[in-house]
Amino acid sequence: MNTTQNLRQIMTTAWQFFRTTGQSFSDCLKKACANFKLAAAMRIGIVRFYFQKVDGTVREAWGTLRSDLIPQHKGDDRKRNDTVQAYFDTEKQEYRCFKKLNLITL
Repeated sequence: MNTTQNLRQIMTTAWQFFRTTGQSFSDCLKKACANFKLAAAMRIGIVRFYFQKVDGTVREAWGTLRSDLIPQHKGDDRKRNDTVQAYFDTEKQEYRCFKKLNLITL
């Protein structure tokens, strides 16, 4: 991806957060940048990050998107959902996901 596409993805996510939450655009932009950085870091290796689960508890996760660290995946016919981030949990050895809006920190 080039810089223009990266910026477009970050801004699209920030506007989505802004429309959904009503928080300040600055906060939404910060959260969108954090999500982008997390996805980029997971494509390189294993990353520790925290997110708030739906029940309100905070979860520490170790995840990756690097293909050589993930077991062979059977094709899924699921629809793409831009509001969640899927990742391979290296501790549970399973695919997991979380709402992008609930990312706390890297």
